[in-house]
Amino acid sequence: MRKVVLIFFIVVMAFACKKAKQEINLCDYEAIIARDTLVAATLYGSSSYFTFKDEAMGFDYELCAQFAQAHNLVLKMIVASSEPELIELLKNDAVDLVAYRLSVRNELKSSLLYIDNEYINNQVLIQRNAKSMISSVVDLIGKELVVLPGTKYEERMHNLNDELGGGILIKQANDTLTIDNLIEMVSNGAIDYTVAENDIALLNKTYFHNLDCKISVSFNQRAAWAVPKSCPALKDTLNQWFASEGERKHYDALYNKYFVRSKFFSDRKIHIPKGAISPYDKLFKQYALLLGWDWELLAAQCYAESKFDSSAVSWAGARGVMQLMPRTAAGLGLNDSSVSNPAANIEAATRYIKILDRRFWKITDRQERIKFVLASYNAGDGHITDAMALAEKYGKNPHIWHDNVETYMLLKSQKEYYADPIVKHGYFRGKETSHYVREVQEKYEKYKRRK
Repeated sequence: MRKVVLIFFIVVMAFACKKAKQEINLCDYEAIIARDTLVAATLYGSSSYFTFKDEAMGFDYELCAQFAQAHNLVLKMIVASSEPELIELLKNDAVDLVAYRLSVRNELKSSLLYIDNEYINNQVLIQRNAKSMISSVVDLIGKELVVLPGTKYEERMHNLNDELGGGILIKQANDTLTIDNLIEMVSNGAIDYTVAENDIALLNKTYFHNLDCKISVSFNQRAAWAVPKSCPALKDTLNQWFASEGERKHYDALYNKYFVRSKFFSDRKIHIPKGAISPYDKLFKQYALLLGWDWELLAAQCYAESKFDSSAVSWAGARGVMQLMPRTAAGLGLNDSSVSNPAANIEAATRYIKILDRRFWKITDRQERIKFVLASYNAGDGHITDAMALAEKYGKNPHIWHDNVETYMLLKSQKEYYADPIVKHGYFRGKETSHYVREVQEKYEKYKRRK
């Protein structure tokens, strides 16, 4: 009799546990609160997620981090390799949220829940802002337009060409280039026209001010974050948060940061004493001794960072004459007040440069090591070690910057390279770092000739 009762008890408990598991999904909002962690997935990209100077950044990432903070959650980010993988993660309840603007598609609404805060995107024509620029897609007839082969951009332009009755000269770009490369080529006059999604175009316009991207070449496409079908409570919580007045202000500020604000400082007139390189020559001479650098090199780096403006604040939040990021500045003992003090900022930056110099001790050539230190100061040492690993993999010298590691720094914006298993820090827009190292070196040589 006892044995029958025991078996009956086990069956009842098993049924109860199974029912409880069905009713309490591991991904619902109460369970997320209970484990204090929000698991979100995204993709690498210039507007979604990347690291800069060893700090996580990106429009989607920062929004997600703000949501997690507002709800006292620890944020765990998972980087997928593609949109289909993001969708599979949702379907399998492997993540709580996709913090990436997925295309809104009717066939997916049965397997996931889109957040109400939709983003409207479309493809736009990119051209130089000049008197000769065109004002309508019809004006593309007879013009050469360059697109990436095998992409939605090429497909759309061929469809548009058919709609117009032909005449657009559609040329395929080298498949080693990226959309960012093509946009820069428009800016510098190497090509006249290309197309990109509006958000990519707007982001690049913050780097290249002579671009125009007002002409639409496609219908609007809705995109939104998404949660698993089993998580309606999380969807409701996100919708309420996005609709709040405070969050709208934060959203607008982030949009301005990534898609509107220039990534470069305007030239603010800084008084430089007669015969001096900068207002801070004495400080550079004092602190360069701790590095074993020529003081003119430290001055050249400061010019590249802020043009000697102690009040400068970059789009990414770096502050002071040596543009220290908030976390780096705090780690070096600076607060909100002292970070804008030139002496304190330069002294702290010197200590940071010394740390970076020690990290590259294996590069025995002093002049080469300086290039790696400069690159790390600009991008974060993680991206530099990634580029070194890629250089070694492809038969280049990992201890030489120009035409070796620099080459793979530039390639880190391409998925073929940033998705390589040996790359640990993902996507990065390496052109700015390449330019930075060259700018500092050129300014240094100019300063030395003043002697």
